[in-house]
Amino acid sequence: MNGLKTGVKSILWSAAALLLLLAIAVPLVNVLVSAVMMVPMVILYATLSRRAFSLHMAAVYAIGAVVLGPAALIVGLFFLIPSVVLGHMYRKGAPARKALTAVVLTLLGISLLELVLADAWFDFSLIHEIRSVITDTIDSLDGEGLMPGTWTAEVTESYIQNLIHSIPMALIAVSFLFTIIVHAIAAPILRRSGIAVSKLQQPRKWMLPRIFVLYYLIVLLADLATPNEGTSFMTVTLHNLVPLMQLAFSIQAMGFFFFIAHERRWNKAIPVILSVIVAVFPPFSLIGVLDAAFPIRRAFKKS
Repeated sequence: MNGLKTGVKSILWSAAALLLLLAIAVPLVNVLVSAVMMVPMVILYATLSRRAFSLHMAAVYAIGAVVLGPAALIVGLFFLIPSVVLGHMYRKGAPARKALTAVVLTLLGISLLELVLADAWFDFSLIHEIRSVITDTIDSLDGEGLMPGTWTAEVTESYIQNLIHSIPMALIAVSFLFTIIVHAIAAPILRRSGIAVSKLQQPRKWMLPRIFVLYYLIVLLADLATPNEGTSFMTVTLHNLVPLMQLAFSIQAMGFFFFIAHERRWNKAIPVILSVIVAVFPPFSLIGVLDAAFPIRRAFKKS
């Protein structure tokens, strides 16, 4: 009976993987689908033998290729590799932080590889497309008299450069978001199936190393000394590194609020609301900087 149930569940998860794969052809829906595309594959890899998993995926991609063509294979392979990485980590009982870090790095690596291959094989350049879309849109709006008189070609070029410089940050943010969503959905399901998936550290225990504050100060000073315009390696690096470090300290600030809530026995909704405020207003990341730099949590510990 257990074998039958497991077989039925596997077929259902494979059907879910197929439906999600086919949904990439639906505009707007494909954006939402992308965030959960890996869930069925992670669960299948963690619960099946490698041979059974390969057979299920072969069937899913064969049907997807027949319906959608090569696009199904390209998209399917993009999500298959990080799904296997995460499923393998779950099976090994790896710590959650290690597993999620591996998946984020895998997604980043595949994203960069696909951009390079798209440029080499299909003559598709993401940077060129961004420039073309923005330029055409602004020209169209300007032709209809909808652009302000102060908007010049220099402003357009600066806007385009900022977008291009933000590509690495966007890739990191999307990879991180996808990984967290998949873990949040797949991990509880696997635990109910009897697989010991480790949990992430509780938010109140989140702490960055104190040396990270020094790194942040160095990055800020380098950012002040480096021109914002241009395409140099240093300019692009700092353009992405500063907001990334601010994000890290924003998360530190969230952990600080959860710590106070735990120590002072606040309503659980309060640290959540404060975390949302920190996420919406990046300057509040300064709280995380102070928390990492100084032992201010001691003042809130129970006596």
